[in-house]
Formats: sequence, C-alpha cells, structure tokens
Amino acid sequence: MFTLLNSDEFSKVKLEGSSLSWNNVAQYMSSKTGHKIRVPLEIGADILLKYSKPERIESIIRVGQLIRDTRLKAGMSQRELALVSGTSRTHISRIENDKSDIESDTLRKISEAGLGKRMEIVIK
Repeated sequence: MFTLLNSDEFSKVKLEGSSLSWNNVAQYMSSKTGHKIRVPLEIGADILLKYSKPERIESIIRVGQLIRDTRLKAGMSQRELALVSGTSRTHISRIENDKSDIESDTLRKISEAGLGKRMEIVIK
C-alpha cells in the first residue's frame, strides 16, 4: 500500500462496479488449490462510507451562524423565531447547528417574517 503514497500511482485508480481499484498495487490471495493469485487493491463503497465524513459546505455553515447571531441580537429564542417564521424550534436548532440544509423559502420566511430582515442573495 506504500505505492499509493505516490500521487502518480494513487491517480491510477479505476472504478470497478462500486469499488475503487488499483491494479498497480499487488496483493495476493490463496486459491482453493493453495496457489497464490495476484489481485488488485480494492476499497468498496461500504468501507468508503464507514470512514467518510460529511462534506461541510462553508456557505451553509455561515447561514446557520448568521441566523443564530441575528436571532440573539434581536433577543429572540429559537421557539419565538420558529413561531413567527412558521417552522419548528427543532428545525431552527438544526439549521443553526449545521445539522440540516435550508430551503430558500424557509430561509426567506426566517429572514423576513421571523427576523424582520430583507433577504438578498449574491452569487460572485
């Protein structure tokens, strides 16, 4: 597996079914007859999922933090914000803590109806 520390060798990965496969990394298995058979190194989807971490999208994190900061400056609880914006306190909490994505309609309701702010989206 030390071969994969070389970025040129690592980049030789191929997708075989739902596994990542490196033919350039030699592994050997024993057949039923006891003969050694060369096989590629493979990492399956189950292992990738087990050792993966969710991708953190910075823009979503900033939206949750922005909602929390604005709510606290307004002296509102999550429950109060949820009531005036037509959502649940649990949903507000999940958004503020980066545990849930937010739909644009919900963001608009939270911003405008809940926090009394004008929502403006800029793509740079």
